[in-house]
Amino acid sequence: MNPPRISLDQWATLVQVVESGSYAKAAEQLHKSQSTLTYAVQQLERLTGVKAFEVQGRRAVLTGSGQVLYRRGKHLLDEAARLEGLAADLAMGWESELSLAVEIIFPTWLLLECLARFARERPHTRIELYESVLGGTSEALLKGRVDLAIGPTIPPGFLGDSLMLSRFVMAAHPDHPLHRLGRPLTLEDLRGHRHLVVRETDARRAREPSVAADERWTVSNKATSIRAAVMGLGFAWYAEDTIRDELRSGELKALPLREGADRDVMLYLIFADPESAGSGVHRLAEIIRTTVRERCPDEARRVAP
Repeated sequence: MNPPRISLDQWATLVQVVESGSYAKAAEQLHKSQSTLTYAVQQLERLTGVKAFEVQGRRAVLTGSGQVLYRRGKHLLDEAARLEGLAADLAMGWESELSLAVEIIFPTWLLLECLARFARERPHTRIELYESVLGGTSEALLKGRVDLAIGPTIPPGFLGDSLMLSRFVMAAHPDHPLHRLGRPLTLEDLRGHRHLVVRETDARRAREPSVAADERWTVSNKATSIRAAVMGLGFAWYAEDTIRDELRSGELKALPLREGADRDVMLYLIFADPESAGSGVHRLAEIIRTTVRERCPDEARRVAP
C-alpha cells in the first residue's frame, strides 16, 4: 500500500479554515502564518486535483467538492485522534475488548448504567456481553469466555465477592385468574396455570422449574417472559428489580403465596483471573460495585452480615 500523499497536518489546515470561517482566524487558532495555511490548502488542492474553495466577492467559500473533502477530512482527523487514544490506553494496560457474563436476574437497567459509565471513560473499549441463565454464567467462566461475571453461584476454582441480594417475587397480570382467587395461593393452585420459564443457557445442566405446572412456556429471553406475563399469558418468578417499572405501573402484581413467597438470591462479582486481569476489567468491576451501592442501596446493604 502506497503511503498517503496528503499529510494529516494539511487535512487539519483545511478543516480549521472551514470551521474558523477565514484563513486569518484559522492562522490564529493554529498559531501559524496565514501564508503557511494558504500554501497548505493549495498543496492539498494540487495533490487531489480538486478545487476546495472559490472566490465569491471578497470571501473564499467551499465548492461542492470542497464540502466532500471537508467532511471526509474531518472524519479522518477524528479517526486519527481515536487511534492515538486507543494506543495510549493499550500502552497503559487497558484492554481493547472486555467480555462479561451477567445473570439475567441482575437488572438490565442497572447493567446498562454501569456499561454507559464505563463507556464514557473508555469509549475505545469493545464490550462482549453474555446474558446468561443459571449454569450459563459458570460455564462462561469455566470455558474462559469471559473476563468478569455476575452470577448466583461461584464455580469451583474461582473466587467472588458478594455484590447484592436480589429479592424474587412471583408475579402475574392483576387480572390473572390466580389473583382472582382472592386468597393466599398454594402449590396446587399454581400447577393449574401456565408457568413462564427462561431457558438455562447451559443446556447440559438444565434444571426442572420450581413449579411442576401442567402448562409451561419456555423462552430464551427474560424480556419475552415479562411481556407474556404483562399480556396475562402466565406467571413467573422475577427478580423484583427487573420488573420494578411493571410493578409500579400495575401491569404486574406479586402473587400472594401461602408458603415460599420470600426468596432471595445472592449475586456475586467474579473475576475469571484477578491476577492477570487488566486495568479495564478492574475499572469495570469498580464501576459495577459503586453503581450498585448508589442505585440499589438496600440490596447492597443486605450483603453485609
